[in-house]
Amino acid sequence: MEQQDHLLAEARRYGYIEGDQVWLQPIMNLPARRVGLVKDSEEAALLYFAQRFENFRAKVDDLLQKMEESENKGSFLMKALHLKEQTAVYDGLGDFETLHRRLTEAEENIKVTIARNREKNLATKISLIQETEALRDTIDWQEAGDKLKDLRQAWIKTGPVDKEITEELETRFRDAVEEFFVKKKDFMAQKKAMTNRVFDKYKELIHKSEALQNSDDFEGTTAKLKQLQQEWKEVGGSLPRKQANDLWTRFRAAHNHFFERLKEHINTKKVETVSTGPDDNLSRKRALVAEADALLNRPMNEAVARAKELQAAWKKVGPVRGEESDRVWEQFILACDKVFEMSALEHFIRKRQAGSSEVLTKEDQINTRVQALRDFIKSDQQEREVLQENLGKLSDSPGNDTFRTMLQGKVRAFDRKIRTKTELIDILRQRLVA
Repeated sequence: MEQQDHLLAEARRYGYIEGDQVWLQPIMNLPARRVGLVKDSEEAALLYFAQRFENFRAKVDDLLQKMEESENKGSFLMKALHLKEQTAVYDGLGDFETLHRRLTEAEENIKVTIARNREKNLATKISLIQETEALRDTIDWQEAGDKLKDLRQAWIKTGPVDKEITEELETRFRDAVEEFFVKKKDFMAQKKAMTNRVFDKYKELIHKSEALQNSDDFEGTTAKLKQLQQEWKEVGGSLPRKQANDLWTRFRAAHNHFFERLKEHINTKKVETVSTGPDDNLSRKRALVAEADALLNRPMNEAVARAKELQAAWKKVGPVRGEESDRVWEQFILACDKVFEMSALEHFIRKRQAGSSEVLTKEDQINTRVQALRDFIKSDQQEREVLQENLGKLSDSPGNDTFRTMLQGKVRAFDRKIRTKTELIDILRQRLVA
């Protein structure tokens, strides 16, 4: 009863009845307007339209409460504007002016919040654009591609900015994304072209080796194959491991075939015994070892040329008996290997530093070479592990003997390469101390 009395008092405060019509008094600079008809009694009509106002006010209260509790206040703007428009036309009796004022204040607050959010969104989008534009200078395309996905997702999740600059920002971000993919495409095309050049060079060396593998000019062909081996080391570039291993296997097969024939030729050929005895031969070979050991102190191009001359001279020296023969040969081949490995190292350093104007100290130069040798050793060890793994997978079938022998020879070759590079590191360190 008390509620009805209150509603009736509010209805008479803001409205009145004229004839059979219910009117709302002038509010908000608007003239009085008819809100309905009297159907049963004047009191019932006034209560009915006062209750309609209470229902409308409840909607306004509910909207403002939800807006207050929400972080995304901007999503309530259109609802607030709609209710605000209804305050001028809604059929009810009550304090529409207060509701209009409350909704206007809410509208202003929402607009302030939207403006602040758009400022934050603008700062976020500019940052995303700058990060995306910076990706054009990347060299790690995989990592950059993952980051670009995150940036694009962040862009989608970032709210709107002022309409005047929306298109400009969208265009700039889209251009940065497109530039990234264009540069990535160009990089991949260049990488593929480089890979093709490396592959073609390896195939060329393989074809030359296979053309020589059955030659009977053992001395001349040996020199040619050694030169092809050196060229193989100097190709540079990189290929997928399996492809590189397949090419290397084919290249080595041609060389192994020739040198097996050479070994058989030496064993079966009747060599005229020179007048000098085994002791003289040992002395001469030791002298060649001593000269080979000293080659690292000469300019590299002279050292390589002289090492090849010493190898030719070695072949002309007669045999040495007993265990000393293997020992002096190991000393000689290691000394020559150091020269060729050092030459390959210098070639690698020159290529890597080409175009650089940086002047390195003597210490930095040596440290750079030591690090490069360590990287080469790591690569050799990985190749050796693959060969050793393949060797371990071979069954004991006699049909695998030839392949097993070939793999064992490759493993020994990598052992020698690793040993040679390790000794070169020691030599460079001694130079650094000196």
